[in-house]
Amino acid sequence: MDIVFGGGRYGLEAAEYLASQGRKFVVIDEDENCLVRRELNLPEYREEVEESSFIRGGIKELVRLFFDLQPEYVFPTAPIHVAGAFLMEHLGFEVWYEGVNLALAGIPMKVVVSAGRGSVVVSYNRDRDCLPKCRAPDVCPVTGIKKPAPMYELVRFAIPDGFVIESHYLQPGLGAIRGERLREMVEWAERRENALVATACRCHGVITALRRAER
Repeated sequence: MDIVFGGGRYGLEAAEYLASQGRKFVVIDEDENCLVRRELNLPEYREEVEESSFIRGGIKELVRLFFDLQPEYVFPTAPIHVAGAFLMEHLGFEVWYEGVNLALAGIPMKVVVSAGRGSVVVSYNRDRDCLPKCRAPDVCPVTGIKKPAPMYELVRFAIPDGFVIESHYLQPGLGAIRGERLREMVEWAERRENALVATACRCHGVITALRRAER
């Protein structure tokens, strides 16, 4: 059973895709009347019932369900960096503000959307809206920029000692994190005091700097 984290417009796209593929899923959102639940009339999640459903909550519920369900895909459709938030909730990391500079040192400024509060957001289409259902070609259809490499490769170059999760392309405009990679990230981070983690697709990415919380 897959997990959709966020019940807004992008969460609805993910849920509709999964339904079209005959896959079961759980949608997590803080709002019990979110768009996905209203549109698809999803029942409350119950552990003993294998059906597409909804659970009210945030990152804490994602961590719990992730280890319970062992999903193949997690769709991060909420406006937070799921990989970073996952490590903060599960392993007790905190934001490492100075660590952002390590990531910025290897990123061309022309792709930086924002930097601060422990994260760097990057995009080949920094200043404009993306086309709906974009197929992410080598030349951005909005800016005309030819990408020197997929963004996940550029991010790997910027944080060679970090952990980069590639967003898996499922259909135009829709990607997801493989559950296997999220589990590998957790195992990798368990042995570290500081961690630079990133999620990126061909066009966009976010890097978060974390460190062990001081006791």
